[in-house]
Amino acid sequence: MNSQQPSEPDAQPHESEDLDNNLSPVGDSLSWENRFPVVGIGASAGGLEAFRKLLSHLPTDTGMAFVLIQHLDPNHKSLLREILARDTAMPTIEVRDNLAVEPNCVYVIPPNTRMTIERGLLKLAPREKIRATIKPVDSFFLSLAADLGSKAIAVVLSGGDGDGSRGLEAVKEAGGITFAQSEDSAQVSSMPNTAVATGHVDFILNPQEIAQELAKISRHPYLASPTPPKLEVPAEGESTMQAILTLLRTATGVNFTQYKHGTLNRRILRRMVLYKLENIDDYLTYLQGHSTEVQALYEDMLIHVTSFFRDRSAFEALQTKVFPAIANKGADVPIRIWVAGCSTGEEAYSIAMCLLEYLDNQPIKPQLQIYATDISDRAIETARAGFYKSISVSDVSPERLQRFFVPVEGGYRIGKSIREMCVFARQNVCSDPPFSKLDLISCRNVLIYLGAALQKKILPTFHYGLKPTGFLMLGTSETTGDSSDLFTTVDKKQKIYARKLAPARLKLDLTPNSPASELVKLAPSDDSAWSDFDLQKEADRIVLERFAPVGVVIDNDLEILHFRGQTSLYLEPAPGRASHNLLKMAKDGLKLELRAAVHQARQQNSAVSKENLQITDGEETRQLNFEVIPLKARGVEERYFLILFQAATPAAIPPSTGVILLNQNADRTTPQPASPPSELEIARLSQELATTKEYLRSIIEEQEATNQDLRAANEEILSSNEEFQSSNEELETAKEEIQATNEELNTINDELQRRNHEGTQVSNDLQNLISSTNIPILMLGSDLCIRRFTPLAQ
Repeated sequence: MNSQQPSEPDAQPHESEDLDNNLSPVGDSLSWENRFPVVGIGASAGGLEAFRKLLSHLPTDTGMAFVLIQHLDPNHKSLLREILARDTAMPTIEVRDNLAVEPNCVYVIPPNTRMTIERGLLKLAPREKIRATIKPVDSFFLSLAADLGSKAIAVVLSGGDGDGSRGLEAVKEAGGITFAQSEDSAQVSSMPNTAVATGHVDFILNPQEIAQELAKISRHPYLASPTPPKLEVPAEGESTMQAILTLLRTATGVNFTQYKHGTLNRRILRRMVLYKLENIDDYLTYLQGHSTEVQALYEDMLIHVTSFFRDRSAFEALQTKVFPAIANKGADVPIRIWVAGCSTGEEAYSIAMCLLEYLDNQPIKPQLQIYATDISDRAIETARAGFYKSISVSDVSPERLQRFFVPVEGGYRIGKSIREMCVFARQNVCSDPPFSKLDLISCRNVLIYLGAALQKKILPTFHYGLKPTGFLMLGTSETTGDSSDLFTTVDKKQKIYARKLAPARLKLDLTPNSPASELVKLAPSDDSAWSDFDLQKEADRIVLERFAPVGVVIDNDLEILHFRGQTSLYLEPAPGRASHNLLKMAKDGLKLELRAAVHQARQQNSAVSKENLQITDGEETRQLNFEVIPLKARGVEERYFLILFQAATPAAIPPSTGVILLNQNADRTTPQPASPPSELEIARLSQELATTKEYLRSIIEEQEATNQDLRAANEEILSSNEEFQSSNEELETAKEEIQATNEELNTINDELQRRNHEGTQVSNDLQNLISSTNIPILMLGSDLCIRRFTPLAQ
């Protein structure tokens, strides 16, 4: 959920009002009147033809402005405006600096310029080269998202690089709509394919279909009206919005009720535009019938937008103001960092790289422990994999690429040294226990999406998790708000705070937060119901089709579940502790073959057969065939296998080398020369060798898969241990706070009793003084009413 929203730094108290008005969360820059959608269209090689097809199918009254950003030769005059003017009746204008956009007009970027939009004005600047990379489409899309918010539309057409992908992500983050040209219709598909690979493209169409879709959505209230409609806010009792949030919570386990209403409004309306729905009740009906849309809305709510070293000045502040303080310790004391809302992992890896670079110049190099968490399973999986496309690392310096990344096909992978110090785990920062004894917590651009109640809950959680000398870094649009008594400002611009020595205000929430689907999985299941009925019925069907040979049914762990017929010729109990494991019960000569065949059947999901195998039973040698057939019971995800054994026709076994033969013509036995091995013997040995190779290969593959599973499980265990430790410390802290509160109450009670006694004594002394004084005295209140008087005054 890590996404940057550069709005006013201290605008948190009234930020929800802006969002409810459907302004972009990236700021209040869009205040110009009569707002209308602006469509940014970017392309490179092959883009001219796509431009022309798109414009020729666009109506002239969509109410949108169309801005074309093409990679142009900086040294030649452009004829793009004249060419495109032939394909549309809309006015086609080559942009000049500070030109105001108007609806139903087409604007073309001039050569050798970088174009942005600000408050509805197109601004030009000389094109600059940054590390020999020019990104005019990204530059415009980023400004379009910041200026137009939900009324920004980004279209990526044919081109030969990855320009536009970063900006397209920003447009979707701001609530806009995104398009990419389909691969089969693009002359050069690299640009649209890179955009699609980000996962932030709403429509993948050819240029004609893009034009038709733009015409349709232009009439939707979300885009057509200057102020899009507000959806109803969740209130007490059931409502359509509440029903949608209930669907999300049931499917994902995440409660969005206390998220900012503007964010909910904008994200749901954006999904309604994609399906041409104008009534929220219709969208609820669509959600109830399409579980995939529930998941898509959930991912839309989380807003996964991040990048390596996003906002470089923040990382520079870490190196100058935070790292010197937290790295000043012994080598045996680890540096512990928590990145909350890590999204796909770029921020966690960026912090790790910066910290390693800082420690290069330090004499003591402590161990680094970085815990990165996010609410999205998909984002955590991407972060754990550590693979990023080339466009994602475009802002990483060549020195860092060489040191911390490994080039692989299609992009780069995080180096092992960085990857092993980062533990990624799914966590809901709003409800799950925090990590503890932390030196730094980075939670950038998460709080801006949460309501005040959640912010008041999360910030004390961060305060509790930090060491007394720990630091908290927030996004540029976030502040500590009502929790300013827990943190002191270290860097106001970069939003870095230090923990104050204040009492912890941690609120324990021990209610379960697991999705309903997970709770269902935890319910006890009646294995015998399906194992004795469905599974046996399925096995009977296969056995009858194959003339009922003997066999067994095993599960994915090679445990025997059912015996089919008399299998004593092939299987027998192994000495020692009783076991139904197939490999332990198989007779000599079958173990390797069975394991290799099951592995092959599991990989290919198809039947695998082995023929003419030999097994030895005492002095008897037999030949057999067997077949491994995958099967699956209804309603059960786990796979099973049916193994059928069948006797093969015995073949003559030739005498082996060194056998002594009898000479019938002699009166005594004489050794005869050994005969060379027969073809049958050679074939048998070759088969054994092939089986052994297959067995070794299966072992290696299973070992690699097991190592990967163990690595993920180890990270989950580390995270769980940290959470359990944190929960235990929370309970200890709560107990100490209760004891301290009781002591304070006793002290206050004693003080009140003492003061009551003193007050009574003073009152009695005053009364005695007045009664014994021979002077007429009146005591008046501020309202000139008599309060007390002496007898003489009476």
